[in-house]
Amino acid sequence: MSLLSLAGVAYRYGDGPDTLLDVTAEATRPQVIGIAGPNGAGKSTLLDIMAGQKVPASGTCRVHGRDTHLTGRAELCRLIAHVPQQLPSDVPFTVEQVVLTGRTPYGRGLYENEEDLRAAERAIERTGLQEFRRRRYSSLSGGEKQRVMLAAALCQQPSILLLDEPGAHLDPSNEAWLWTLVRELSAGGCLVVVVTHHLAQAAQHCDRVLLLDQGRLVADGSPAQALHPDRLTAIFRVPFYRHDAADGRVFLSYGH
Repeated sequence: MSLLSLAGVAYRYGDGPDTLLDVTAEATRPQVIGIAGPNGAGKSTLLDIMAGQKVPASGTCRVHGRDTHLTGRAELCRLIAHVPQQLPSDVPFTVEQVVLTGRTPYGRGLYENEEDLRAAERAIERTGLQEFRRRRYSSLSGGEKQRVMLAAALCQQPSILLLDEPGAHLDPSNEAWLWTLVRELSAGGCLVVVVTHHLAQAAQHCDRVLLLDQGRLVADGSPAQALHPDRLTAIFRVPFYRHDAADGRVFLSYGH
């Protein structure tokens, strides 16, 4: 059984044009999958469909064989966690309390039990938030809030983690930390899907890249295959260049 599958997925907002058109892809094992493409290509919409937050106009999205829009919310959130690009800003809780919201799908009463507290502690430690746990979430920087929302997602203990532009609020050192964590989660058995406009990061850190353009899936393969300079030049209308390192890693640069 596949972990995640998309079959002929299409989506449109209201009476507007299609945002996604006939997107088909499947993930059968834990790995890091990047979703890339120009602004407006449908990347975040596709992630929302994977998370069960949007229903396709046609086609299906399945998680562990279950149709996402026919699966109960609590059940789905025990399988899949989603960290959106837009972070909440006015949450009147401490970091620890926000992280514990990740246990909502396991709700067994009014109070957290020992299992919930252990899961939250592991998530806090994994994201390096120990010194922030008593601070108000609203007092944190954008990068710190990003870590808290990631910790809440890890507290869900999902088998699939969806991240929408997770490096948007991070400086280089924290972005490097993030990608290291993503690789560790994948090695530990989690399928991680990352929407990113940082193509160079996707080239270095993803096992596979889904490349969207105008709502269509135009490439699906290894970074070296999907992020071919000629393809990127045609899509983004700016010259791209590929650089191969001695250790096999692929680097990209662009511009005249």
